[in-house]
Amino acid sequence: MRASAFFLATLKEAPADAEVVSHRLMVRAGMIKKLAAGIYSYLPIGLRSIRKIERIIREEMNRAGAIELLMPVVQPAELWMESGRWYKMGPELARLKDRHERDFVIQPTSEEVIADIVREQVKSYKQLPVNLYHIQTKFRDERRPRFGLMRGREFTMKDAYSFDRDDAGGMASYRAMYEAYERIFRRMGLKFRAVAADTGNIGGQASHEFQVIADTGEDAIAYCPTSDYAANIEMAEALPLLAERQPPQETMRKLPTPGKETCEDVAELLGLPLARTVKSIVLAVDRKDASGAITDTEIWLLLVRGDHELNEVKAGKVPGLKEGFRFATEAEIRATFGCRPGYLGPIGTRKPVKVVADRTVARMSDFVCGANEEDYHLAGVNWGRDLPEPDQVADLRNVVAGDPSPDGKGVLAIQRGIEVGHVFAGLPYAESMRLTYTDESGQQRPMVMGCYGIGVTRLLGAAIEQNHDERGIIWPEPIAPFSVVICPVNYRQSEQVRQVADQLHDALEAAGIDVILDDRGERPGSMFADWELIGVPHRVTIGERGLKAGQLEYAHRRDLKPHAVPLTDAFEFVARQVAAGRA
Repeated sequence: MRASAFFLATLKEAPADAEVVSHRLMVRAGMIKKLAAGIYSYLPIGLRSIRKIERIIREEMNRAGAIELLMPVVQPAELWMESGRWYKMGPELARLKDRHERDFVIQPTSEEVIADIVREQVKSYKQLPVNLYHIQTKFRDERRPRFGLMRGREFTMKDAYSFDRDDAGGMASYRAMYEAYERIFRRMGLKFRAVAADTGNIGGQASHEFQVIADTGEDAIAYCPTSDYAANIEMAEALPLLAERQPPQETMRKLPTPGKETCEDVAELLGLPLARTVKSIVLAVDRKDASGAITDTEIWLLLVRGDHELNEVKAGKVPGLKEGFRFATEAEIRATFGCRPGYLGPIGTRKPVKVVADRTVARMSDFVCGANEEDYHLAGVNWGRDLPEPDQVADLRNVVAGDPSPDGKGVLAIQRGIEVGHVFAGLPYAESMRLTYTDESGQQRPMVMGCYGIGVTRLLGAAIEQNHDERGIIWPEPIAPFSVVICPVNYRQSEQVRQVADQLHDALEAAGIDVILDDRGERPGSMFADWELIGVPHRVTIGERGLKAGQLEYAHRRDLKPHAVPLTDAFEFVARQVAAGRA
């Protein structure tokens, strides 16, 4: 490939709305161009990397026994109504009507369509197991699209779906996909972790996220450096930090805390550790009749230690809150507790509330909480003596660095990650979509379904967030748009430079190496800046001065230290460097 015949569109400055490194660099490198909020055109340099990502995915999916098909972007609403997700999903599900006023969706994923295919085509145990996948455009109408391809509205995803006879077969398919994902991300040259995760809107029995490690990642990952434990912060189990509850040592007393509405301010005023305070979070559960009208609202009080944060995913698993909750309004809080937020606690509420204590809070003694009176808090509070035992004790909080690892093999550390893949086992579509097969005895049995997704275009952003410097992108070689760039100095003025550059380009291209020759006639500084921005792994510089000494210059993008290479060994040297980078 010659640069003069390619489409390069590098920019010196990034647009003002580019918030993260990957967004800025992709725009500046001419990989993407914004069309609308969260919607991008993939320019040739970006599309080359996307195609390499897709090739690796296809090879490993095929190796794992999955079979490729292609499902439509636009799907009839009837299937989504049948599964129940037409009603469960919010505005992120893009809905439209055709000219006949029939409802459709622009797919965010394809569980309903694949289930419809399989229930029509797969009837017997002899046809199972089966795993089908496609790589297709998706659309999710994000409320606030941002970070370029990291949280866009239109994107490309690989989604696969397995169907098995029983749970044992389903877990075998899950393990095969899990291992395929590990191979995929290793082949792409990415640093990643597989972490236990919540099943979310997809549903299912088990779930793992694949997170590319990056300081700018949106997700927090809890892991144990001395064991294999790793989980998304939403799923990481928070063990109680107290072995047992100590007997009371203080009397309960009401203390003035004027204007001190946070646990931090109260602890500072009273000269106590923040860990001696308890934070109150008020939730509401609306009970509805068959028509959807609200018949009653229950108020729940969740208690976590003052230095901890509520984990809403965990709260949603508490019996009584599983069906759905919301944060209580200030009016509801005043009616129940008799004061505004900032001074709330479990003692002296005007109306009965359901009290759920985090595991650590349930073992605390002599703690500080709100007095349900503005500008006052209670100190020396103890369970059993001053207030009843909580209605429930549950894991309610986010883990923090230094917490004991749930596997008992050390303490937890926290790092940031970008989710690029997710695998689910035991999806609940067998019942809602009537996925059954006939077993050996002629009986109808439900299939076991798994779901496995990879964010193809998101991987571009994740790879860049993990691999960049002040000059631009540093691509892992397997997904770089080009492996080698040849930068000839005075290409159009020097016959010798042009001849050597052309010969090396043609030899590398004939050897199957993805090479581009910059024959645009740019000045060296501008030429080097473009390719450092784009991030091609291997750069060969050819100039008259070096040729007089029988040499050319090689530099790797990661360190940019130039090495003189004998002209007679140039092809073999570059080919070896490329091969080493691919290994």
